[in-house]
Amino acid sequence: RVEGTNTIFFIHHHEIPNGRTPVYARIVVDIRPQKEEVERTRICVGGNMIDYPGDVSAKVADIATAKILFNSVISTPDAKFMGIDIKNFYLGTPMARYEYMFMPIDLIPQEIIEEYNLMDKVHNGKVFMEIRKGMYGLPQSGIIAQELLTERLAKHGYHPCRHTHGLWKHDTRPITFTLVVDDFGVKYVGREHAKHLADSIAKYYPISIDWDGKLYCGIHLKWDYQRRTVNLSIPGYVTSALHEFQHPEPKKPTHAPSHWNKPVYGRAPQLTSIDTTDTMTTSQTKLLQKVVGKFLFYGRAVDPTMLHILSELASAQTKGTQQTMDAMTHFLNYCATHPDASITYTASDMILHIHSDASYLTAYRAHSRVGGHFYLGKIPDNTNPKPNGPILALAKIIDVVVASAAEAEVGALFYNCKAAVPLRTILEEMGHIQPATPVQVDNSTAVAIANKQCKQVRSKAIDMRFYWIQDRVDQNQFHIFWAPGKGNYGDYYTKHHPIYHHQDERPNILNEPTR
Repeated sequence: RVEGTNTIFFIHHHEIPNGRTPVYARIVVDIRPQKEEVERTRICVGGNMIDYPGDVSAKVADIATAKILFNSVISTPDAKFMGIDIKNFYLGTPMARYEYMFMPIDLIPQEIIEEYNLMDKVHNGKVFMEIRKGMYGLPQSGIIAQELLTERLAKHGYHPCRHTHGLWKHDTRPITFTLVVDDFGVKYVGREHAKHLADSIAKYYPISIDWDGKLYCGIHLKWDYQRRTVNLSIPGYVTSALHEFQHPEPKKPTHAPSHWNKPVYGRAPQLTSIDTTDTMTTSQTKLLQKVVGKFLFYGRAVDPTMLHILSELASAQTKGTQQTMDAMTHFLNYCATHPDASITYTASDMILHIHSDASYLTAYRAHSRVGGHFYLGKIPDNTNPKPNGPILALAKIIDVVVASAAEAEVGALFYNCKAAVPLRTILEEMGHIQPATPVQVDNSTAVAIANKQCKQVRSKAIDMRFYWIQDRVDQNQFHIFWAPGKGNYGDYYTKHHPIYHHQDERPNILNEPTR
C-alpha cells in the first residue's frame, strides 16, 4: 500500500469557500532520461487559472551566475564542483492558503473511487479536491518551497546573497552554490564542507548527489582540475531541435549563421535593398517563434555565434516576410552543420573584461547594432590578453535611430556597461573584488566622450548615454580604452560576416583548445 502525503483531500462541491474558483487538473506524462525515475506521470494543477494574491516569483540563478561560478571553481586553488538535486522539491510544502481543483470522475481509477467513496462527491461529472500542500502547476509552489528551504538551511549557516538571485554562501565554510529551482551547483574547497551541505539538505529532503559535477541545468560539464579548465556543452540539443522542426539535412555545409552580401568595391554608393517578398503566414510566424525560443537558450548557454541572427529573427517575428523564412532556413542549416558547440573556460584572475562594439546603420529602418563580449581574465595591465570563453555575449539592436557612428559606439558602451553592473555585483558577492572593469572600444570619439576628453558640440544629442557612461567612469566602475578593431570580439555580434570570417573566429569566440 502506498503511503499518502496528505496533499489533496476529496471534498463536496459545497465545501469550496465562497469566492474561490476550482481549476482543472491535468495529467502529464514525460520521459526524463537524466532523472532516476525516467518515465514520469504527474497530476498538475491548472495554475494559469489561479489568481494568487501574493508574490509567486522564486529567486533563482540565471545562466551568467552559473557560468561565473564555473570560472570561480577552476580559478580557486583546490576548489571543486558538485551537483545536488532535491527530489520532488515542489511537492509537500505546507500551504497557508489552500487551493481547489477538479477532475472528471471518468479519469479516476475504480479502486480510488471505491477507497475514497467518491461517487457520493460527484458534481456535474466532476470530483473536487482541496490542495493543502505544494503541487506541480501551482504558481506559488516555487516561492513557498524556496522560503521553506531558506528557513531550513539558515539553521545550518547557509544564506542567499543579498543582491544576486540564486547565489548562496555559508557563514564560515568555503562553500558557494547557485540554486535553480531544485538544482544546486556547488563550489567547495574540502570534501568535508561539501558533505556538510549535502547532509544539511538531506535532513529535510531526499536528494541525489553528483560528486563529479558532470551535469547542471541541462549543461554538460567536463572538468580538468589539473589544467584548470572546464568545457560546457549540450550534446544532442541541436539534433533534437532540428528533428522537432522536421528540418532536412542541408545538401552542403553552411558555415555562416546568416547570409552575407558581398560589397562591390569601386562603385557609386550602394543602396540598401528593399524586401518586397510576401509576409509570413500564421503558421510560418508560429514556426519562427518556436525556432527563436528553442535556440535562444542554446545560444546563451554554449553557442554565442548564433546570437546575432537570432536577434535579427526575433525582431522580425511580428512583421516577417518570406525573406525572413529564408534567413531562418539558412540558420537551421548552420545549426545542422555545427550541431555540438562547446565553450571552454580557463583559470583566470576572475577580473571582468568587455569588448564593446557597434555597427552603424546595419539593422532595419536605419537602426544600428550593438555587440559585447564579456569574459573573465587576468588583472588589467598594458597588454591585450586573449579573451577567455564568454560568460555573456550581447547582440542587440539599438532602439532608436542614432545620428553618427560615434553615437552608436556610445550606445554600445551604454548597453554593455549596463549589462556589466550586475556581473560585477555577482563577482564581488562570490569574493572576487573588481577593479574598474576594462572596456575595449575601437572608436576614439566614443572613448573621448566617455572619459570627458572632448568638448560637447554635436554630441549634445546623446546626453543620457553620454552622462551615464561618464558617471560610471567617475565612480571607477569602468575603464574605457581604445584598441584596434581587429582584436575586438564584440564586432562578431554586430553584423553579417563572410563565411571565412566565421570559420576563423568561431574557435576564438568559443575559446576552443588549440589542437
